Amino acid sequence: MNIDAKLTQLGLTLPQAPRPVGAYLPCVQSGNLLFLSGVLPFRNGKLLRTGRVGAEVSLEDAAQDAAQTALNALAIVEAQLGGFERLVRCVKLTGFVACAPDFYDQPKVLNGASELLFKLMGEAGRHARAAVGVSALPLNSPVEADFIFEVRR
Repeated sequence: MNIDAKLTQLGLTLPQAPRPVGAYLPCVQSGNLLFLSGVLPFRNGKLLRTGRVGAEVSLEDAAQDAAQTALNALAIVEAQLGGFERLVRCVKLTGFVACAPDFYDQPKVLNGASELLFKLMGEAGRHARAAVGVSALPLNSPVEADFIFEVRR
């Protein structure tokens, strides 16, 4: 698994690891697991967009936001581990979608993150997942996700 090469092949750039927007750590390692805090779709220090999916934000835009959370998560992993050599796999992704009351395609939104992880990591990017609809997220973000990665010690 060569994430850096895949990023280049896909024309993507790994952003700088986003800084916490509250009193928490971006990630905590326990044994061989790296638990990431909720990751928002920041790019260059700003949310890509705000609002609820199915109201102010389209499903397609929200899927792009979810993909950005995956890129940001990998940036956190790289910063924590000093590279990707110790990264084994993505174990779990829990995604939250701020959405209109009649929006029911949360899994399609989170596919943006899941599909990008698979493109970058191959089989090691396949993971367990939950996709949850909520009424609001921090900073009026349409998407937030937390991740669990397996790493070598």
